[in-house]
Amino acid sequence: MEKIGIIGSGTWGTAIAVLLRNNGHEVTLWSAIPAEIEEMAKAFGQAVNMAREAGFDAVEVHAGHGYLISQFLSPYTNHRKDEFGGSLENRMRFMRMVMAEVMAAAGDDMAVLVKMNTRDGFRGGMEVPECIEVAKALEAAGAHALILSGGFVSRAPMYVMRGAMPIRSLTYYMKQFWLPIGVRLAGHMMIPTVPFKEVYFFEDALKFRDAVKLPLVYVGGLLSREKIDMVLDAGFDGVSMARALLNEPDFVNRMAREENARNACEHTNYCIARMYSREMACHKHIPDLPKKLLKELEAEAKKN
Repeated sequence: MEKIGIIGSGTWGTAIAVLLRNNGHEVTLWSAIPAEIEEMAKAFGQAVNMAREAGFDAVEVHAGHGYLISQFLSPYTNHRKDEFGGSLENRMRFMRMVMAEVMAAAGDDMAVLVKMNTRDGFRGGMEVPECIEVAKALEAAGAHALILSGGFVSRAPMYVMRGAMPIRSLTYYMKQFWLPIGVRLAGHMMIPTVPFKEVYFFEDALKFRDAVKLPLVYVGGLLSREKIDMVLDAGFDGVSMARALLNEPDFVNRMAREENARNACEHTNYCIARMYSREMACHKHIPDLPKKLLKELEAEAKKN
């Protein structure tokens, strides 16, 4: 029997269980006990050692977007009544355990970056003041740099990426015959649109620059050398891009040559819709894309 350890009230765990059972799995849900939480924290340190053995020089701990550490941090998902729930100090306990394991394993030859939220992106989640306290705790734990993001994949997924989720593209690649029907009917309610604008995390991220001294990496809506220069001039130590580089893998080199370089990414989010079923790719590099998908993506591009 396959088991899933969950934290909080179990609402999302129940939803996951339904999906797994519909795919032929037997699932038992329970709230993780402290001994299991300790084992999960140790697994992060083991992952660092694995990365070193594979030849990597740095690791990124994901403490945002509604994944495991973020689920402990957020009051939306963490409804525990023990030492891991309640106050922010308690909700940060698992994160501190993870960081102790990670930093011990990293030693003096591995860099440790932590991706974290500037806010969860919905009412009832973490807001900027609490997230700044998390940043301070990560600095005290020895993190070498923070990557400032935001959003919660199970509650506010498009707050992470902005724009709309192209539902027809998302369902086109799904293999289960029953799943696309439900997603097409309720997809826009399940994955609500959040308007896109360039450097959409910048205003919140600036508040973290004033609060901590360690290096900060900006991510979110970077399309031009002009905006990257603006971010770096504001005191950030690096930037991170994804969709722009899917659109133009050589974009960084072009920016070195062209002062006014600008990326042609239209933020239709086809790459995001596709990545759950296929490899991640920009629609502009996919030959013979079905006309019905092109029509959807062209409409989304006009909105951005």
